[in-house]
Amino acid sequence: MKILLAGSGDIAQRIPSKMTSQEQFFGLKRHPKNLPNDIIPLIGDLTDADCLDLLFLEGFDVVVATLTPDSATEEGYQKAYVDAAATLSLAIKNADHKPKLVIWVSSTSVYGQSAGSWVDEDSLAKPVSFSGRALLQAEQHMVALPCTTVVVRFSGIYGPGRTRLLDQVLAGVGRAAQPEQWSNRIHSEDCAGVIAHLIRLNEKQVPLSTLYLATDCEPVTQYELRGWLAAHLDVSLVEKYTKQRSSRRCSNKKLLDSGYRFIFPTYREGYLALIEQLKE
Repeated sequence: MKILLAGSGDIAQRIPSKMTSQEQFFGLKRHPKNLPNDIIPLIGDLTDADCLDLLFLEGFDVVVATLTPDSATEEGYQKAYVDAAATLSLAIKNADHKPKLVIWVSSTSVYGQSAGSWVDEDSLAKPVSFSGRALLQAEQHMVALPCTTVVVRFSGIYGPGRTRLLDQVLAGVGRAAQPEQWSNRIHSEDCAGVIAHLIRLNEKQVPLSTLYLATDCEPVTQYELRGWLAAHLDVSLVEKYTKQRSSRRCSNKKLLDSGYRFIFPTYREGYLALIEQLKE
């Protein structure tokens, strides 16, 4: 099976270890340096139509798009997601050998719900930020493809190299108990695990949904999460008020029903592993 990793960052590089040795992985990046040995590097830009047309002559069976913007600006998100989705979808439509499966990684930031309400795959996506709007627009390009396409909306990703929250807690930055600010998390190992799980299901011809929310099994308030981390890091916190953004709780029921079992089911297991690495 030939698998194209369109965007070969941290999450994509974790996928091969979750699969067998029978797959052949290709990593597409503008500057594909320092990729693991189990990923064949390809130089290219997802917004370059000519480049993608040549690329798809390779005949990929699966395409996994895990993209990141060059900058956290409206222009950065437009190029990284909307423009890339439009060009990639056209290249797939034009390809003689179309992939059997396309997985497009998005984010739960496409939801604008607040006040701790629950969201799932059937909830209305009505983003309140430019980043959420760009992500939703990119999804709409991908779901029109003439092949099996799955959008995976990840919640807040943490893991090795993604320690912003840990760093804030170590600096003593807490959050107030009220108003409640909900946090939904998923470890980067589970991000790769979810993608590998969906590829395996498709290979077994198990019908897939067009959309999955990928988040761990326990949403938690920022107040409780930071307090728990502070206790394990032996630091004191000062409550800091922040303007409340959209605050919701994300359900992973559909993902669990598909048979996926989390490596780190809650923030406790995931952050304890990170703390142990930190202590080492």
